[in-house]
Formats: sequence, C-alpha cells, structure tokens
Amino acid sequence: MAKRRLVLLVLLLSAVALVAAVTSPWPSVLAIRVIFDRGAAQASKALEPLVPNDVAVQTDLAYDPSDPDARLDIYRGKAAPAGGPVIVWFHGGGFVSGRRGDLANYLKILAGKGFTVVNVDYTIAPEATYPTPIRQANRALAFLSAQASQLKINADKMVLAGDSAGAQIAAQTAAMVTNERYAQVLGISPQPLANQIAGVLLYCGVYDITQMGQSGGLGAWFVKATTWAYSGKRDWRTAPGFHTMSITPYVDGRFPRTFISAGNADPLGPQSVALAGALQAQGVNVTPLFYPNDYRPPLGHEYQFRLDTEAGMVALTQSVAWLKSL
Repeated sequence: MAKRRLVLLVLLLSAVALVAAVTSPWPSVLAIRVIFDRGAAQASKALEPLVPNDVAVQTDLAYDPSDPDARLDIYRGKAAPAGGPVIVWFHGGGFVSGRRGDLANYLKILAGKGFTVVNVDYTIAPEATYPTPIRQANRALAFLSAQASQLKINADKMVLAGDSAGAQIAAQTAAMVTNERYAQVLGISPQPLANQIAGVLLYCGVYDITQMGQSGGLGAWFVKATTWAYSGKRDWRTAPGFHTMSITPYVDGRFPRTFISAGNADPLGPQSVALAGALQAQGVNVTPLFYPNDYRPPLGHEYQFRLDTEAGMVALTQSVAWLKSL
C-alpha cells in the first residue's frame, strides 16, 4: 500500500511539473539558473589567483534610484589613465540568469591591465521582459555621462562590452545609439551621443533571434525557455516587437569599431561570424578573433573566461591591445 501511494505521489508530482512547464517558463528558468549559477561560481573561483590587489573598487552605485536592479560597480586599475576608455560591461546568462558579481574577478583582471571598467546589472527574465535591459543599459550610460566628473571617468570614450546575452545587450545598445531609425523602432531615446561610444567589445553573443531554436535536443529546450521568458509569450514569434532584438538589419556604417569573438565549438559562434561580416560589409572597422573548425581543444561558449587556456589568454591579450588602440 505504501509503495502504491509513493508511485501515485510521484505520478502526481510529475503531472504537476508537466502542467507547470507548459503553462509557464518558470520551471525551466529555475533549472537553467541552477546550472548557470554553478558554472559562473566555478569560473569566478578559478580566476581568484589572477585578480590584482591594486584595483580600486566602487560598489553598488545606483544608476536609477527608482529601479532596485539598476546597480553597477566600477573597477579602476592603478595604471588606468584619466582620459582612457571606460569599458561598460553587461553580464551574460541567457537573459534569465546571472548577476554582475559573476564577472567581478574577470573584470578586475581586465581593469588591472590599465582600464576603468563598469560592471552593470540589469533585470533578468521573466521578472522583466524585452526590451527592459536595453532601457536599463540606456539609463546606465546616461548616469555615467551625467556623473562623469564625480566618478572621474571619461564618458566621451565609452566602450560597450558584454558576453553572451550581455554581448547582445551591448551590441543592440550601440546600434540604437548610432542609428536613429532603430531607436525610433525601439521607442527609446538614446541618452549618450553616438560620438561618446568609442567601440564595442563582444564575446559569444546572440545577434539574430531568427536563427535560434532550429536544432533539437537540449538546445531547443533552452531556446524555448529563454525566449518564452524574455519575450513574455510562449511563442516569441508572435510577441509584438520581439524580432527587433535581432540587430543585423539595423547596423550601418555608423556602428562603432568592433572587436568580436567566439569559440569554434560555441553553438552561437556562427552568429558572431555573421555579425562581423555584416559590419564589415557596412564599412565598420572590425577586429575579429575566430578559430578554425579543427582548433583543439574545442572552444565552447564563453571560452574567453578560461584564462588557464592558451585561447583564453590570447583573447584577453588581444582585447587589451585593441582597447589600448582606441
């Protein structure tokens, strides 16, 4: 009798889970957060020995006092010149996970190379849907521009940067700032001027939502969960305006000079290659870092954070050289 009750309980819980999964993105999102948070914690811990001890840190600055998620940190390397570029970085996490603390160690390492780095938080989905992070990015840039003197940064030389979902946010924000038509489509008034954006630094991003979800298996489940959460509709294709997160149709020759990279085994890698090609076709100055298909070991998503690998160190070295050329 007890065994039968246990079986019935398992079946009931399974049914409840199934109903929840088809009526809400939350069950899948929670599973993704557990997986991503564990990976982020491991990656951050691996970087601890490389974090310099002479980076000045300002934490938990509110770039929009009315928004509890609108917080940022600033890391200033000891050798960062007063008029040097300010790297404004947006974290990844598939739009449904992640926080700025995940990247603190990596961005402090970057700051230690002689830069000022701003680590920006935004609201993840499904707590907020598209285009909330783009609006928040716009407000963060407005804050940095308005408070440049107090923060002792050069807001006339900002570099928009990000990884994975954060790369999409950085790229879309850059496209919006430099393309008035796109800003009108999004219904957002860009706060910084186009000439304040000195460059865009992109790793492993998604830039064309129409290319997502075409494969089966685990990848399809992930895409379905994240697009449902971020668009607010189970089928993102019917979500009004969601297609505008694909930036390729909106880039033109005014897009800032760009450094872009992705691993050869990253499922999103072809999107970076395609965006690089689209930008170059528009006459944009692009510095690509891609690897041949037979490169070994294969470089997966977010390979650049693995500073214990040759490819990870090459990515950091080339990023630093590109930033110093601005």
